[in-house]
Amino acid sequence: MKNPLPYIILAFIALLPLLDLLHPGIPRGHDTPDHVARIANFYLSLSEGNLVPRWAGNLNWGYGHPILMFLYPLPSYIASVFHAIGFSFIDSTKLVFAASYLASILAMFLFAKSAWGLWPGFVAAVLYGFAPYRFVDLYVRGALGEHVAFIFPPLILYGLLQLAKNNRRSGVGAIIAISMAGLILSHNAVALMMLPLVFLYSAYLVFFEVKDKFRFLVLGAWCLVLGFLLSAFFWMPAFFEGKYTLRDIVTKGDVTSRFVPWQWFFISPWNYGGGGEFTKELGAIQWIGLFGSAVLFIRTKARTVRWFIVGCIGVVVISLFLMTAGAAGIWQHVTILQKFQFPWRLLNIPAIVIPVVSAMVLAQSRTCMHRFAAVLIALLAVVSTVYMWRSPQYVVKPDEYYRGIYNGTTDTGESSPIWSIRFMEKQAAAYYEVVEGTAAIQAGPRNSTRHEFTVSATTPARIVDNTLYFPGWTVTVNGKILDSVRDVLYQDPNYRGLMTFRVPSGDHRVVVHFGDTKLRKVANSISLMGLLLLLIGFAPLSLRPTSRIPIEKTLDPGSSPG
Repeated sequence: MKNPLPYIILAFIALLPLLDLLHPGIPRGHDTPDHVARIANFYLSLSEGNLVPRWAGNLNWGYGHPILMFLYPLPSYIASVFHAIGFSFIDSTKLVFAASYLASILAMFLFAKSAWGLWPGFVAAVLYGFAPYRFVDLYVRGALGEHVAFIFPPLILYGLLQLAKNNRRSGVGAIIAISMAGLILSHNAVALMMLPLVFLYSAYLVFFEVKDKFRFLVLGAWCLVLGFLLSAFFWMPAFFEGKYTLRDIVTKGDVTSRFVPWQWFFISPWNYGGGGEFTKELGAIQWIGLFGSAVLFIRTKARTVRWFIVGCIGVVVISLFLMTAGAAGIWQHVTILQKFQFPWRLLNIPAIVIPVVSAMVLAQSRTCMHRFAAVLIALLAVVSTVYMWRSPQYVVKPDEYYRGIYNGTTDTGESSPIWSIRFMEKQAAAYYEVVEGTAAIQAGPRNSTRHEFTVSATTPARIVDNTLYFPGWTVTVNGKILDSVRDVLYQDPNYRGLMTFRVPSGDHRVVVHFGDTKLRKVANSISLMGLLLLLIGFAPLSLRPTSRIPIEKTLDPGSSPG
């Protein structure tokens, strides 16, 4: 480490926005307390032996909920590790917020330093970590998935850049594949909106940086596909089994009330209100970086630099336009955009692109100037966001509150089974009840995905397990699996999606179990196959060329002195 100063400064300022998390309790963000409850249910299922938790047994007033199938599992896996080594669920959640924030800054530093040098990398990392939207996610919304997702786009870009430089180490491919999987497992919607950026950067590298284009395209595509294979256990069921939920009904709502006025991108109030109230500004320093790139576009004659700037500014402008009322028609007709739920979620895009193009701009300046500029930018970014580094209130509750019966679903009800209602209204009187006939029920062993009990019926009886039905639940009576369509009645409007079934008179041993559907088993197998391919070292990477193809050294994006 020839010059430790930028590392020291970066490490120091990166910790400053996290100091508020030292308060007892959890920040009262829009979703933060719900994340704790979701993580507690995830850990409970994991501790019961479910390697891929899919059912949250204590949510929704104890009726259970399939939300774990549909909302990004990676933050919950990380939090479960923290909890397993002794941290409370609240502290584990805060540690995920803190660790992912630091990791995202480090990831951007790694990419930008590799592309343009030490001080440009420093600037990119600071602008990335101190974008106002980052603190909206941290202290206003409590958007844990989005917050974790910020780690991975810079790592994907770093891997692609190394591949373009003909870095022949197999670890480069692993970085791309694992980062792609990590992005998908962190947040479904963010992964979807980041894919165009990945493709655009890949196209830039192909046209301006890579000599062996075929090799780069094949290996780059293979690594990205491998990321999809690794994460298939999550995204395949989430995508294909979403038809059994209220997702399309709940998320189809009118987005016109959620558009952003243009002026809000420049200046808007900082507050802790709802989606139409909190700030949408990009940040004063970020705007300066974007303006600087426009100036450089006018002044430079370097073709690669000009194209890079055009691409970055174009992406930012398009993303901003899509967040405004002028794009209402696009949102109505391009239905995939509605999966983002909120137009302002596209703020993720400029939060990533602006630091990158700002680093490239700094790399074109003289060495004696860009060090001073880098420190000045860092100072301004820190000072201009100090008031954002806090939560107005912390919720202090014991772990038992989150791991016990929880009255919410921890989402807006979009993951609720389609034959149920969005939110159950009160806790059931008992786990199992006799709703017709005469019978006595003796409860047996029970966890979140397996319920055992005996029924002694003096007459034919109808039993209800006060658990919402979702594909994967089976009812077995005396060793015989009941037909899920004919024998398990979960569409009775009187029981709102609960599992009811009939038994004849006599004694019966009943097992109600939640397992994987055929689709989930296929998805698990695909992920296992992806893991095996990753471990054996990327079989296609053995088809490497015998000679190294050099990359021209320029001050263009992709290489510059540090």
